[in-house]
Amino acid sequence: MAIELHGLFYQIPRNPAIAVGLPLALGMLNGRITKTSVETWFENRRQPPGQPPRWAFPVAWTYLYIGMGAASHLVVKAFDAAVPGSPLKLVADSALKLYWAQFVLNQAWTPLFFGLQKPLLALIDIGILTPLVYKLANEAYKVDTRTAFAFVPYCLWLTYASYLNGEFFAPSPPETY
Repeated sequence: MAIELHGLFYQIPRNPAIAVGLPLALGMLNGRITKTSVETWFENRRQPPGQPPRWAFPVAWTYLYIGMGAASHLVVKAFDAAVPGSPLKLVADSALKLYWAQFVLNQAWTPLFFGLQKPLLALIDIGILTPLVYKLANEAYKVDTRTAFAFVPYCLWLTYASYLNGEFFAPSPPETY
């Protein structure tokens, strides 16, 4: 059974401002909602080796959210231009489905880790998210090579973030699972 996306999920990335603005706005909203948890619970935990300064996260995520939104726009443009039933159309459709799946997982991570303070649930989330984004990067690259400028840094960041998340989970007492 093939998964079909609602038409809205094709419409959103067609507008470059919305394609970029949606992940950026939701990422910023997640940051605002969990700010208190970051400043209290997170700051009082043992920081893993290689933990960047706190200011680096919004800088990195701003670039990553802008990049993922711009890449989704490139993919939907290729989807729209492709001949129905062609390999390009099918790969672009697959990339858009992967994009929205990763988008949901991406947006869930911050509330899981910071909001609920559940490093294990966040680790499960990022453990699914990271290989999904690697697959997305591969599919999107087949559609438009320029998407690599967005998805390669995103893959690298998620790999690093997975390490950090794992390090935060490792010393957690059982009640924080």
